[in-house]
Amino acid sequence: MRYLMCLIGFLSLVACNGGSNGNSASDSLATQQSTATIGEDAVKADPQRYTVEFENDRVRIIRIKYGLGEKSVMHTHGPHVLILLTENTIRMTLPDGTSEELTGEAGAANWGDATEHLPENLSDHPVEAILVELKE
Repeated sequence: MRYLMCLIGFLSLVACNGGSNGNSASDSLATQQSTATIGEDAVKADPQRYTVEFENDRVRIIRIKYGLGEKSVMHTHGPHVLILLTENTIRMTLPDGTSEELTGEAGAANWGDATEHLPENLSDHPVEAILVELKE
């Protein structure tokens, strides 16, 4: 269950332009940390990596994209289903400071309860996922 929650959180972070804006991952992280608050929704906390593809009164579908070595900020996700579009290895840091390395295969789908975490792409390639958050 913890693996699923962490993996889903990571994928939610992976959703934007994959860090192809010319800045290093550490530069973009420093900028995000200065503007994001702990516990903030992933799309608001890290819009570079999380983008809304579709939303209605029942679901929100988020594309997650992380470039090589990119790290997000602490953020939240509601109850969700995570679909990995690429294989990945991530480090998931939780609010209490503990962290865990997780791996996932392309095509894997998992359920996750609401969670708060900070993901980091440890893969040797960009990673991408789709996160489907349930509103009801």
